[in-house]
Amino acid sequence: MKFIVCVKQVPDTTEVKIDPETNTLIREGVPSILNPFDQFALEEAIKIRQEGDEIIVVSMGPPQAKKALLKCLALGADRAVLLSDRAFAGADTWATSFTLTQCIKKIGDFNIIFCGLQAIDGDTAQVGPEIAAQLGIPQITYVESVEKLEGKKLIAKVQTDDGYKIVETRLPVLITGITPSSFEPTNPPMMSIMKANKKPFSTWDADELGGSKDNYGLNGSLTEVIKVYSPPAREQGVIIDEETAEAAVQKLIDLLSKDKVI
Repeated sequence: MKFIVCVKQVPDTTEVKIDPETNTLIREGVPSILNPFDQFALEEAIKIRQEGDEIIVVSMGPPQAKKALLKCLALGADRAVLLSDRAFAGADTWATSFTLTQCIKKIGDFNIIFCGLQAIDGDTAQVGPEIAAQLGIPQITYVESVEKLEGKKLIAKVQTDDGYKIVETRLPVLITGITPSSFEPTNPPMMSIMKANKKPFSTWDADELGGSKDNYGLNGSLTEVIKVYSPPAREQGVIIDEETAEAAVQKLIDLLSKDKVI
């Protein structure tokens, strides 16, 4: 079988800073990592791989995104494709999914597409489902684990608001994976890191993918970011530490009255 895993390089920080002029992330001075959700998706693909199966990792990004793909190769992927072109810049989720879809079509003859639930720098969770829609294939989201792969059938354990459910689907299919609490990302050994540099690695631009360049990047985006901002920091709370319960209740009432809550 042929598995395609879509990954992204993201900033290694929760304190994301926004350029007020361009409404884009400020990446200078911030180290980058492989998106944790995507690493889980890759490790699920590796877990169910059998002899003769091929795992191809794909990422859209600047040249430095090669580092994230090399980690994927070190973890066990067989080959990697980096989609890098100035024409891809400014893409929203739709243009991003279109670019990845073009790449997947060019690779061809796939059985399962693995995506992380979302990227930690955007948290949209839209790209995976949009790829499935553009390819016209089934999708399973919020996958905690692939329970069974047999012939042209896949069974997955899926997280829901009410617990879990078991979903069965035919292939080809796209799945998006969460990171369950039991998941511990693998750190590839040095030998695997060295071997990763010898595995097949391709860089494709818009010309390689084909089609009109108006469908890529900012020109192909269906949405426009008007404003991006970080939420205000929460103010420090008040700790009520009185000797008796009655005193604590009275202190609370005094504070609520002062702030005109009651």
